[in-house]
Amino acid sequence: MNYLEFEKPLAEIEGKAEELRAMARTNTGMDVTKEAEQLDRKAEQLLKDLYKDLTPWRKCQVARHPERPHAKDYIEQLFQEYTPLAGDRGFSDDHAVMGGLARFNDTPVMVIGHEKGNDTKSRIERNFGMARPEGYRKAVRLMDMAHRFQLPVITLIDTPGAYPGKGAEERGQAEAIARSTAKCLEIGVPLISVIIGEGGSGGAVAFATANRIAMLEHSVYSVISPEGCASILWKDAEKMREAAEALRLTAQDLQKLGVIDRIVKEPMGGAQRGRKETVEAVGKAIETMLKELSGKKPEALIRDRRQKFLDMGSKGLAA
Repeated sequence: MNYLEFEKPLAEIEGKAEELRAMARTNTGMDVTKEAEQLDRKAEQLLKDLYKDLTPWRKCQVARHPERPHAKDYIEQLFQEYTPLAGDRGFSDDHAVMGGLARFNDTPVMVIGHEKGNDTKSRIERNFGMARPEGYRKAVRLMDMAHRFQLPVITLIDTPGAYPGKGAEERGQAEAIARSTAKCLEIGVPLISVIIGEGGSGGAVAFATANRIAMLEHSVYSVISPEGCASILWKDAEKMREAAEALRLTAQDLQKLGVIDRIVKEPMGGAQRGRKETVEAVGKAIETMLKELSGKKPEALIRDRRQKFLDMGSKGLAA
């Protein structure tokens, strides 16, 4: 288990419990069951206390945890007959964006997601989930195909933001993001988005301009990272805690503002401590949202989606 900065006291207790059990394994005459169970209970209570009221900055840390399930995990466990589709038919294939045809509960769908990777090699290959223009153009191609064959689109969002490199800018990064966002608004099929980790800036909006948006309990969704915001406002990236508070980037704040529709509860300690349960909870949320949209005509889906974004924020302002 990788422990976050604020979880260090928990790491010490769980480490001691594991040390006791390791000693007992090497010394068969030693009985440490009682002591280890006491430490387990202490760790369980501390875990509850730590996660009872997470600050926005701590939620950012949890959302970025490397052991959270990523898009590939959700696709492998929730979808059947997944057939990946590659390339933007213009420049290349972007491995930060994965997508293709699949079945969800026997319903044919198009699934698209940001993929960060789970080890050094795959993270470099996936560019840490930061898509280049060809990634967004691939998404546009897949959404066009879904519209043509009347397949619901499900997107899984987990990106710090679009890749800001020189090559990406030269190939039209902003234009590609804008076209992907516009395509989300144009397709006459149900579009469902789930923010499973980070929802960073336009790189996330390009996939999340949807009829229904759900967020995992400890995921975040914002126009800029707290570090970036702090660097601009205070010229000091170390003020990221204050920036996280001001950005209102948590699922709870965004539901109040009407930006998202549903919060998917995570296991105690975050998705990284209960990967299977988290994936199953996301699957149930997707199933519910698909049922809410089933039977709606293309014109109604497009109209409702556009109106949703026109109304965004008014709920929180009125309050």
